[in-house]
Amino acid sequence: MIKQAIIPLAGLGTRLLPLTSVIPKELLPINGKPGLEYILDECLQSGITEVIFIISKKKRAIKQYFYNDSFYKKIIKKKKNMRLIEEYKKIKKYKKVIKFVYQDSPRGTGDAVLKCKNLIKSNFFLMLMPDDLIIKNNCSKSMIALHKKYKASIIASKRVKKNNVSRWGILKVKKINNRDFIINDVIEKPTVKKAPSRHAVIGRYILPKKIFKILEKQKPGQNGEIHITDSIRTLILSENKFIGHIFAGKYLDCGTMKGYINSTLEISKYNL
Repeated sequence: MIKQAIIPLAGLGTRLLPLTSVIPKELLPINGKPGLEYILDECLQSGITEVIFIISKKKRAIKQYFYNDSFYKKIIKKKKNMRLIEEYKKIKKYKKVIKFVYQDSPRGTGDAVLKCKNLIKSNFFLMLMPDDLIIKNNCSKSMIALHKKYKASIIASKRVKKNNVSRWGILKVKKINNRDFIINDVIEKPTVKKAPSRHAVIGRYILPKKIFKILEKQKPGQNGEIHITDSIRTLILSENKFIGHIFAGKYLDCGTMKGYINSTLEISKYNL
């Protein structure tokens, strides 16, 4: 049973500067609510009972956001404001499921995941990338159901335009049905000619615990970082079963200024 999730949060968010010079990108409001809370809600609604945040010392504001009890108690005692009371209840609910680990050197997503090695209890865990919001349908819940069905690792995917494949990790696939397929390989940012499909990797994964052994031995790749995609590829090519899933929800990219602004506009339409 998948009950644990990992969320890497140590990135500097340079694409959202100057906002992220003082505020972690995950705490930036999207329609009046920090982007990170949408991710947390997705986890909780899919049955996750423990969420591991990977942060750096420069992003301690994320921990402070959930551990600011004295501030809330003081202001609630003074103002008796029902909205603030409800917000504080929500923060306390989140706090019960969150653990923190630190990645103080930016050595890639694979290195960040490796920091959680001693905390993962079961054979599989969920990983979510905070820049990718999926609304209107719970992607993690669907993936956990698929994991139970196929007894395999799962990667969320969407079809992208042919001329945009070089922006994504692209999957080589064998179709199962209209939404699911077996993954035979993953190619990071291929050229249009070398792309094996138009199925792009989106930031939702169910990964096996054995990936930690791969990460421990993995040599740095592009930009001197440990990339989780390289470890996933090693597992796939070693005949570990990976299923791709085209999710039913609406995808929003919050990692760029244009995407962040668009996310607020889109979410406001649905009053989320």
